[in-house]
Amino acid sequence: MFGSSQPGRRGPVVGRRGVLKAGAGLALGGAGLIGAPAAAAAAFQSGTPLCDQPGDSASRQGLGSGDLGIPYYREHDGTWGYVFGDSWAQMQQNDPYLGSPVMLCQDRFDASGGAPVSFTWAMPTGGQANQLFDYRHSDDNGFGFEVSRIPNDCIEFGGRTYLQYTSVASWEKEKVPEGHDGSLMSGVAFSDDHGVTWNDYPYHWAGDAQGVNQSMYGMWSFAGIDPDGWLYIFSKRWNGSHWNPGDGGAIQLFRIQPGDFRDGNFGAQQNWAFVDGAWRWTTSAPPSAILTGNNIGEFSVKRIGDRYCMSYFDVTDYAICTRTAPRPDAVWTAPKVQIVGDNRPPHHWGRPQVPFLYGGYIHPGSAGANSLTLMVSQWNGRMHEPPYWVLQFDGINP
Repeated sequence: MFGSSQPGRRGPVVGRRGVLKAGAGLALGGAGLIGAPAAAAAAFQSGTPLCDQPGDSASRQGLGSGDLGIPYYREHDGTWGYVFGDSWAQMQQNDPYLGSPVMLCQDRFDASGGAPVSFTWAMPTGGQANQLFDYRHSDDNGFGFEVSRIPNDCIEFGGRTYLQYTSVASWEKEKVPEGHDGSLMSGVAFSDDHGVTWNDYPYHWAGDAQGVNQSMYGMWSFAGIDPDGWLYIFSKRWNGSHWNPGDGGAIQLFRIQPGDFRDGNFGAQQNWAFVDGAWRWTTSAPPSAILTGNNIGEFSVKRIGDRYCMSYFDVTDYAICTRTAPRPDAVWTAPKVQIVGDNRPPHHWGRPQVPFLYGGYIHPGSAGANSLTLMVSQWNGRMHEPPYWVLQFDGINP
């Protein structure tokens, strides 16, 4: 279990974006005040906190403070799961650290945005929130030293739940060479009892500390099983610390048959690649970058209705942006700024302001492709301590 030291923090760190964009010299005012998220707009949640509020539904399930809140559909019973990263039992500094990942569940979701997410139970079922995976923090669990395992996405199909994660070797800039991402590895864990117990597939994707810096398989997003029968997966380099100068924001795409994925036959993937002057699906070449440009942190891709929607934290612009496409392998729209960390540049004016923001996960139960629900994280700007928030935004038109 976790010892006396606390895990480091993703998000803008002291000396980087935390200071440059949301620290010294920036007046945090109005709806952007930390601890006072934006008031709900008519008919929609607009920054409603889902944890870190005394007596809220998360605290009743044993989670006082946590981040990410990655939503997924529990198809076996029609309910919803929310996977948190670093989590604490209460909201104050030095309160018990639960670990990462942690899961809360909800029996029904109001896609209209009229009511915020309210958690009904925690995993394991019938108990209080606790770490899902059996591993030790700040220790060697057989793969090398790891601080924490951070969830990137979760999906359930065919009676099995899958959770892709990144194992972090170090969060801290001072301990990681410039241009390196500080990861240990990434992996896929699965559960055959709907999230109560978990096992790892034996294959892991090597990370920085294992000799593969900037692996494009560091962070995944499960876009879902398309009507064509393929499971589409987007992936990118690990950039949980948000200061990694080697990350150009590239995202790649691959697909795999659900049966092969279940069997752990990951070598059966087909890659969307630019080969001999044309884009094609192939097994003879690695995936090509489909999006490049800004330094992209957490991201999320989901099929909503008949359209694919993408959300990501643009670290360079200090904003959460969205794009859409009719197909995973089609051309994506230009990025659209949705939620910002400050209001300095003109293209941020009029957007919801959340200082120290990150994340931005699409709820697969969103009302429609022109009315998304996003789960946005916010931290307090201080390393190694809670609180962290998860905020709900509805009615996002990408």
